[in-house]
Amino acid sequence: MRISDKKDIRFTNFLYKLLLWIVVFSTLIFIFYPILMVIKSSVIVDNKFTLDIYKKLFINEPQLILNSAFTSTLATVLTLFFSISIALFICFTNSKYKKIIMVILLLTMISPPFVSSLSYIMLFGKRGLITHSLLHLTWNPYGWWGIIMMQVLSNTSLASLILIGSFINIDNNTINASLDLGASKNHTLFKIIFPLGLPGIISAGLITFVKCLSDFGTPIIIGGNFEVLATEAYLNIIGRGNFPKASAMSVLIFIPALLAFAAYKYFMKNTNSISSFINKGKDEEGYILDNNIKNIVIIVTGFFLLIMVLQYVSIFMSSFSIYKGKHIEFTLKYIQSFIKYNKLDSFLRSIKYGLIVGIIGSFLGIILSYIIERKEIRYGGLIDFIITLPYIIPGSFFGIGYILAFNHYPVYITGTSAIVVINCIYRQLPISTRAGSSIVNNINIDIENAASDLGASRLHILKDIILPLLKPAFLIGFINNFTATMTTVGAIIFIISPRAKVATVEMFNAIRDGDYGVGAVFASLIIICTLIINLSFSKIILNKRED
Repeated sequence: MRISDKKDIRFTNFLYKLLLWIVVFSTLIFIFYPILMVIKSSVIVDNKFTLDIYKKLFINEPQLILNSAFTSTLATVLTLFFSISIALFICFTNSKYKKIIMVILLLTMISPPFVSSLSYIMLFGKRGLITHSLLHLTWNPYGWWGIIMMQVLSNTSLASLILIGSFINIDNNTINASLDLGASKNHTLFKIIFPLGLPGIISAGLITFVKCLSDFGTPIIIGGNFEVLATEAYLNIIGRGNFPKASAMSVLIFIPALLAFAAYKYFMKNTNSISSFINKGKDEEGYILDNNIKNIVIIVTGFFLLIMVLQYVSIFMSSFSIYKGKHIEFTLKYIQSFIKYNKLDSFLRSIKYGLIVGIIGSFLGIILSYIIERKEIRYGGLIDFIITLPYIIPGSFFGIGYILAFNHYPVYITGTSAIVVINCIYRQLPISTRAGSSIVNNINIDIENAASDLGASRLHILKDIILPLLKPAFLIGFINNFTATMTTVGAIIFIISPRAKVATVEMFNAIRDGDYGVGAVFASLIIICTLIINLSFSKIILNKRED
């Protein structure tokens, strides 16, 4: 090998190491540092350590904590009930409508926040189409029951998809063995299927609980006088500028979320011995639910789908129609208002942010997955845990952390587009990293060793071998990152500039102010745009892969 070639390899290896450390340090700065700042703000007041804020919360406002725990727990239980029913319908019935239901579940995954609340008001509010116009009822839709109902509707689709993935991987041979030994279908369901599907149930429950606990938008719109921690944290930042109290409330939200994650890891560890008996083989004949259970599952699934269809039909119709008495009249006033007050700018800004986050976030995720799985740095396990934290942290916690961490030098980015983009990138990083890790683990390391033996540098191996093989992970990361950026509001509402709002923040403000028609226009455009770009990007990546 020539001396110039050796120098080139040393230089590219240096660039590779530099890339690794830049990625790792940026992760520490934009994930771990904001978390520390929130905790610090809650216990350091006037440069002195104190727990007075927490004491006052527990003494003066214990109802906030109880309300948050009550609504989150009940919403999680009901979400699991609906999602388990839907998953059983998809996996263990012979209905010809299963594909249609799967499409509906996937479509409802790209809906922006507060869609359920918006449709709930339009359909079941004091002047709702169903309650007032059809049933001639006038009732108060606001309160804890409204919060729980909307959180269940918002989280059931994701939980159902997680459970479908868990149930569908259960080997039919195991189920048939139970039946052949004389067990009834119901006994097999409760003693075989549910225990083997427990990892998925735990995952769905954890995600739902954390999302409900950190949801501040639904309680503000639907809760009425019913207050929860997430709502008060939001109001203490936006309305009162009380950062220490808001930080303490966010920590109180974070602690049960962290405990839920610890419980998840514990149960997952204990279920590994059960899951290890699962193999991928499938018989031609599958297990079908007992008729009584099947009927219950069909009723629950049908009810959920009816509500979903009503929800989205009402959203799209409300963007260009108005209810007058018993009549629906066509109108363009909401669309005209959308255009007149330059709301289109915020929508286009969301698309721009979504594309940037989708591309950069996906690339960063697969680089980190390679670093962690190939153990390129020491303390890879710790870095992996830090990367996982945004998955656990409530959105409001992450948003407040960015305000506290990056409103002074040397990293002063508050009020800029950069802080929004960076927040969205690192907020969704766990999904991109996990998608990359699942594929990196299946890449034979002998391919890398062979390339290295032939003189390839680590940078060339990463660029020419690893990245092309990680295109599916890049696609998954892009779709998740773009969709999340287009539909998120939990973290960015705290850091967005008033002059540079995004579509979801504008939509939240419109719904909060009672301008439901403009909110429906925003929701419709977000859904349509997200669907089109995700499908287009998927087609481009898949076509390139085939080439």
